[in-house]
Amino acid sequence: MLQCEPSAMNQTDEMGVGVSQSQFERDGFLVLEGHFSPHQIDRAVSAIRGLLDQRPNEVVVDSLKTGRTTFWAQADKREVRSFRFNDLFLMREEVRDLALEPELASILGSLLGEPPVLFGSRNLRKGPSETIHIDSLYTTPRTPHSLIAAWIALEDVHPEAGPLVYYPGSHRIPLYRFNDGTHHASPDEEADWFDYVDVQIRLRGLRERKFMARKGDVLIWHADLVHGGSPVRDLGRTRSSMVCHYFGESDCRERDMDLVAMNGGHWLRRPRKAVRVDPAAFGPAFPFPEESYLARHPDVREAVESGRCPSGESHYRDLGFGEGRGV
Repeated sequence: MLQCEPSAMNQTDEMGVGVSQSQFERDGFLVLEGHFSPHQIDRAVSAIRGLLDQRPNEVVVDSLKTGRTTFWAQADKREVRSFRFNDLFLMREEVRDLALEPELASILGSLLGEPPVLFGSRNLRKGPSETIHIDSLYTTPRTPHSLIAAWIALEDVHPEAGPLVYYPGSHRIPLYRFNDGTHHASPDEEADWFDYVDVQIRLRGLRERKFMARKGDVLIWHADLVHGGSPVRDLGRTRSSMVCHYFGESDCRERDMDLVAMNGGHWLRRPRKAVRVDPAAFGPAFPFPEESYLARHPDVREAVESGRCPSGESHYRDLGFGEGRGV
């Protein structure tokens, strides 16, 4: 079992913020051992279970097996497939309380150099066996390095459950420039990016490390740190976790985003991830999300309010679904 070396550990109450920042700049990550108490974790987990049981028509999930995005109520083989639960922080304060806990928010703010803005969260029950990547490849901040992530262990991680892997120091690899001149991933060139990073890792002698977390541990990583999910060796095991992503406040202010202040940071108030659902799926047991659809599509709201369209549901059935709009 691989453990983080003592130099990688961060006890903020003993080491101080300055030491934490220098270690983060050097290694690209910090580990906060036992940051959350069992009570704090259990409170959030209980709230998440309540969401899945009571509001399955609103929780948006991605199947890690098929790639399909849908509502939890419509997901296939829920007991045997792995799913990513998107942005539960928009729905429950208990999730926000974990993601923007005062001390964690303070540490994130120190590392970013400005207040953090929680803009995305993903909850997983099982390890996703993800290919290595860097977050800024797909979520590219306007200002370089104005993006950071926190991975929170909701249970002890077993070595056969697909632990998170990362490469200390890999955040210092110069960013790959795609043919369009940016550092944002281009689907046609992703293979070139993987080849580039593989060569850079070998040239720099960087070694993979597994995060054998205990319940309540937190791993904070730089947006350019190479990481992924190791293969799941025992499909019956869970690896319950929550990963949160944060922008720096200035990037969000420049985009005129709707920020809600919390514990020295903010969370981003926004629509949930859009889902395309066959109109035939809606009915008494699965009502159409009228207000959500109108909020997502202002032009449809204007048409309904002016009387040119009877309702958002009518628009979605007749036009919206065919146009590729989501609910």
